[in-house]
Amino acid sequence: MTTSRTSPAATALDDSALPYRVAALYRFTPFENPAEIRQALLQTCTELGVKGILLLAKEGINGTIAGTDAGIDAVVAFIRTLPGCAAIEVKFSRAPSMPFLRMKVRLKKEIVTMGVADMDPNRTVGTYVAPAEWNALLEDPDTILIDTRNDYEVAVGTFRGATDPRTKTFREFPEWFRKNRDTFTQAGRKPRLAMFCTGGIRCEKATAFVKTEGFDEVYHLQGGILKYLETIPEQESLWEGECFVFDQRVTVGHGLQPGEMELCHACRAPLSPQDKTSPLYEAGISCPACHGQWDDKRRARHAEREHQARLASARGDSHLGANMAEERARKRLRQEENIRRQHATREEMEHTIPSETD
Repeated sequence: MTTSRTSPAATALDDSALPYRVAALYRFTPFENPAEIRQALLQTCTELGVKGILLLAKEGINGTIAGTDAGIDAVVAFIRTLPGCAAIEVKFSRAPSMPFLRMKVRLKKEIVTMGVADMDPNRTVGTYVAPAEWNALLEDPDTILIDTRNDYEVAVGTFRGATDPRTKTFREFPEWFRKNRDTFTQAGRKPRLAMFCTGGIRCEKATAFVKTEGFDEVYHLQGGILKYLETIPEQESLWEGECFVFDQRVTVGHGLQPGEMELCHACRAPLSPQDKTSPLYEAGISCPACHGQWDDKRRARHAEREHQARLASARGDSHLGANMAEERARKRLRQEENIRRQHATREEMEHTIPSETD
């Protein structure tokens, strides 16, 4: 897939052009019973019209939500009442439209899945580096910079000179690191490792893991790429490209302005403007990343979904997939109403039509 590493200059937009507030947050803190928290959190978000996804586990909370300023303020205030979350760090940005289809609060074994047992960043973690100090660390020739994100995220943008593990999921990171650890310790050196990710949560676990592997000088970007792009002026930035985010904005650039990438509706891969000029790109059907993966039946299904989405957009309705829970509820009510009508009709017929014994 062809992607551009040249981020467009951020365009200053006021809040009227970007009416939705987006909050990315996480906190490693012990939750004795995440299931009890889930229902109250979901209800609070739903009542306030906030959408997104929040993950709960015994190790804490992680996720991104969006809504009105008042709605986000109220949900964040509620989250701060949860055990250990009073000082939770939240990264705010804005969006021109609601970037999520619905609200989900899910119970998980880990709030970010690494798959390594007993990995607690509250016990062991790397040294936090503020965005203002990050450039100096990267410009030191003894620093080995590692991008802990997945391959499709790195393809959209990364820091200059970063090592790309080419992982498909974060679960693959420990195996990659163990296979490559000798390259970090060549000639008997004790390397200085610096790691980064989107919001900081994967680095919490990555640096904790690396320290348990015997590496002492380990650093990570506090607040992640999002905080860096928010606070470091573009002319001073060592970031190249855009930053992939897990919502319908797809990417953001410097100043956290919405980027120019889109998602392939067939495979969910990020698409640059160059990708959309490729002969392998068919809107909603395939892109350079997934062309050739789909049989004729699947391509026809993709084409019909894209057609219905365009019709819905022309009507001013939400595109397919939006508010599916509400739609399922409406269908269930219609089915129940049809069943009641059938029962009522049958009872009426039993009372008005003579039987064979009459």
